[in-house]
Amino acid sequence: MSSNIEIKKKCKWCGQIFIAHKTTTNYCSHRCNNAAYKERIRQERIASYQKEFSINAEPTIENKEFYTPPEAARLLGISRASIYRYMADNVIKAVQFKGKTLVRRKDIELLFENAAEYKKRVPIEKAPITDFYTTAEVKEKYHVNESWIFAVAKKNNIPRTFNRGKTYWSKKHMDTYFAKKAPNPDITEWYSTQEMQEKFSMTLSAIYTFVSKNAIPKKKEGIMVYYSKKHVDIAKGAAAPEEPQYYTVAEAMEKFNLTRDQLYHYAKYHNIPKVKKGKYTLISKPELDKLLEAPKIE
Repeated sequence: MSSNIEIKKKCKWCGQIFIAHKTTTNYCSHRCNNAAYKERIRQERIASYQKEFSINAEPTIENKEFYTPPEAARLLGISRASIYRYMADNVIKAVQFKGKTLVRRKDIELLFENAAEYKKRVPIEKAPITDFYTTAEVKEKYHVNESWIFAVAKKNNIPRTFNRGKTYWSKKHMDTYFAKKAPNPDITEWYSTQEMQEKFSMTLSAIYTFVSKNAIPKKKEGIMVYYSKKHVDIAKGAAAPEEPQYYTVAEAMEKFNLTRDQLYHYAKYHNIPKVKKGKYTLISKPELDKLLEAPKIE
């Protein structure tokens, strides 16, 4: 038996006004009733998942009892390199398990409880420079001209001082610079620029382009520049490299398990000779072997 009650109500799902015959009716149609039911079930599932997640979730980094080194670094606001250095120096205690290292929060807190009194850091004073060359001594020792000395000193921040109109250069810094620029002692035969012009019929600009492109080792004596005879001849095809004496880039990368960037870094940093042969770059085999091969055990 249907009710004669007519009540204006607002549908809780779609918001429309409708006539209800029961005080318990909340929706204007079966469609809105079903939609509201499905939404209620969905919300209950979400609430259930969130409750389960909050129970099983790992504690935040601030509340954990043990930390991995990267977590300890984040907690302290320092770099990973710093945390590993502190562990190595036993400033922060750590336990190494197989495949995992852990730091106890309590030990981190003890650092602050047992910390020594803070002391203001005093800047480290640089040792005064006491040994100097005169400009004439640099010219005589390293066979360079005066204008070159001033240009290189400015570019490389070599300290200098003045006394009675004369310029004096830091002996330590000047010697260090020339030590880095010293030619390979294994190279004993050299072409002068003039000899290359005559033998290969090259202009000066062609020579400069050629030696730069092929990374030809060079040395300077006074105003004269000399280029490694062996490397020039190989690059010119006048003397083909012996097969076992050079690696191609691909061969060296495969043998020593290096990337191209790593290989070129080693060659540049250790002054390992490179020559250009057609489209290939060749790298000295004896010197690369000497640098990268493991020492033999007698």
